[in-house]
Formats: sequence, C-alpha cells, structure tokens
Amino acid sequence: MVKFSILFRKPDDLEAFENIYQDFLALIERMPNVRRRQANTVLGSPFGESPYYRILEVYFDDYAILNTSLLSPAGQEAGGELRRLHPGSFEMFFADVYEEDGGRTA
Repeated sequence: MVKFSILFRKPDDLEAFENIYQDFLALIERMPNVRRRQANTVLGSPFGESPYYRILEVYFDDYAILNTSLLSPAGQEAGGELRRLHPGSFEMFFADVYEEDGGRTA
C-alpha cells in the first residue's frame, strides 16, 4: 500500500482556506481507486504549536494505481483546486506504508 500525503500549513485566512479545502476533499473522493482517505486536524506537537493546520492522507493499493488516479480527470481537477492555495502553504509526498495492523515490530 502507498499513500499520498499533503501537509497544510496554518492559513492566514482560515475561512478562505476551509472553502478551498472542503472543495478539494470532495474532488479527492471522486478520484478512482482510492482505498482510504484520512483527514486530520493538527492539535499541536510535543514542542508546542505546530506549523501545520491539516494533514490529508490518501491511500492506494500501489504506486502505479496512485499515479493513474492522480492523472485521472478527477485527480487533475483536485490538483487544480490545490493551485488556488498560496505557494508554499502546503507540502506533498508519496510514501510506502509498511505497518497496516497492530503497529508492532517483531
């Protein structure tokens, strides 16, 4: 399994961000082959305040399926919605997911 993660920094204009973010979530839900979507609101960090406001993780069976989904019409439309946010206001990355159940190392 792989995931596509987006870390959103704290916005200056919360209302404008939330409008874009909610539209973006609706578009993510239309993307093909999404196994799971996990939307998080950041509460803080062990060091106090976090620079992040929200984290979105979208899971796929494998990297090829992730790419196909991102290149789909719905994926492209979702990417267009992200471009409405200020440059530098979010970070994106892909990751392999190794532990799916239990969270214990043998």
